[in-house]
Amino acid sequence: MKKITKAVFPVAGFGSRFLPATKASPKEMLPVVDKPLIQYAVEEAIAAGITELVFVTGRNKRSIEDHFDVAYELETELELNNKHKLLELARDILPPHVSCMYIRQARALGLGHAVLCAQPAVGDAPFAVILADDLIDGEPGAMAQMVRIYEQTGSSVLGVETVAPEQTGSYGIVEVNQLHDAYQQIFNVVEKPHPDIAPSNLAVVGRYILTPRIFDKLRDVRPGAGGEIQLTDGIASLLKEEVVLAHPFVGTRYDCGSKLGYLKATVSYGIKHFEVGSAFSDYLQQRQLAQ
Repeated sequence: MKKITKAVFPVAGFGSRFLPATKASPKEMLPVVDKPLIQYAVEEAIAAGITELVFVTGRNKRSIEDHFDVAYELETELELNNKHKLLELARDILPPHVSCMYIRQARALGLGHAVLCAQPAVGDAPFAVILADDLIDGEPGAMAQMVRIYEQTGSSVLGVETVAPEQTGSYGIVEVNQLHDAYQQIFNVVEKPHPDIAPSNLAVVGRYILTPRIFDKLRDVRPGAGGEIQLTDGIASLLKEEVVLAHPFVGTRYDCGSKLGYLKATVSYGIKHFEVGSAFSDYLQQRQLAQ
């Protein structure tokens, strides 16, 4: 069985829900305390044993490439000023054994299209897909949990969580058979169903492990509204030939594609931050008492 060593990060979206902050800066570079969202996603991948990072980018995403590149001028300045702790932070963003590749998605034609764009870099190997919008706080990380299941089963694995019934119209929803405490077999997946017809309230979130067969399925998907190719449609087709599993990951997900979810993540990560957590918690308590 081939190991999961590659992860695809679709980062070509416009981030329009965060305008004007995202007019000239990618939403994936929005900071939660002192690290951008994309760095949390990359750290989760590396902790799962992934060593090859494939970023599917678009216009105005150059800062993502710069973030994971060596900043010689910055490092020289920090070293000259004896700011060794900051220098260590700048150098440790990406371990030396991890490599990056950037592929341009000329037109944003859906998540399925973004994944299909990554095929030249992925090749004939199983791979992970991680959406930085979904910040998941888990120990071990959600992707490490899913890699463990893949190594046990050899099957594609989707990260899922239970959502409120009225929220099914915002997610891909799966119908499952219980196989194991840690995973279930999916036999149906529906993209954004109305609550009245949703097969369950088990939602697919931004974590996937997929076999390379998904590329063939995505090429055959009929584009929907706006010419978009949905990853959910490709997975629905894959279900007819392969076992696909759902994993209700252990951890807390913050939907940082929404302003409220982003603010919740900022507060939660701020409270536990080694440098400012205690003072920030005191501030929040004082603020609550003052109300």
